[in-house]
Amino acid sequence: MRRLFPVTDQTADRPADQSADPDTTDPREWSLDELADAYAYPAGASTGAATWLRANMVSTLDGAAQHEGRSRPISNPTDMRIFGTLRALADAVIVGAETVRLEGYRPARARAAFAARRAAAGQTAAPAVAVVSAGLDLDFSLPLFTEPLTPTLVLTGAAAPADKVAAAERAGAVVLVAGEGATVDPARVAPALAQRGLTRLLTEGGPRLLGQFVAAEVLDELCLTISPMLTAGDAQRIAGGPVLAEPDQFVLASVLEEDGFLFTRYRRS
Repeated sequence: MRRLFPVTDQTADRPADQSADPDTTDPREWSLDELADAYAYPAGASTGAATWLRANMVSTLDGAAQHEGRSRPISNPTDMRIFGTLRALADAVIVGAETVRLEGYRPARARAAFAARRAAAGQTAAPAVAVVSAGLDLDFSLPLFTEPLTPTLVLTGAAAPADKVAAAERAGAVVLVAGEGATVDPARVAPALAQRGLTRLLTEGGPRLLGQFVAAEVLDELCLTISPMLTAGDAQRIAGGPVLAEPDQFVLASVLEEDGFLFTRYRRS
């Protein structure tokens, strides 16, 4: 993998045999530590002084976020290594109920490669998975709820069905209120998690949930893998839902490349 942006004095005209620095055009495989450094959260989120909500998504050249309902077919091994690294850096991974059902979500696992880094940062062995669901139409017998290393969180509205709330709690999940009535307010998700000390936040979608965060203008960063594939069809884009009155401007933070895949990061301007 090579860094295309930002360009540094190590990037241009570096001899191929000097490949110990990740800021190089030599297309070697980066270590997990190098990936973790490249995707580190801003200082404020790392100290708990502020939340930072980043999204991680993959899209084909023609804008599809999925192929036949899943994102894995348009991914590649390096994208999955970055996916795992982003999870390993997060306090909590936020996901929509539909994605839990379609993708068969399981609890986040502890990874030895990141154990020392997480311990030094005061994090649990594995990030919590936070499921956003207004109706709580979820199977609470799944391992995601019954077998996590870190208890799964469920964010819902104040008027969520009482029997579903009770079922979630019996399974071991922690239910958090992040909205009035029967809906979840996307602007209240990060503050609800911050009250539990979870400030380094990662959302993996799906497109509907990401669209809600975009519409609420609470997304701080987008980590977008651009896959060199075409699928046609009518698959969803990375974000769907209500349209903003004015486009929300982001700025390019970095670009990595391998085998035609572009691993980009954009931050709110």
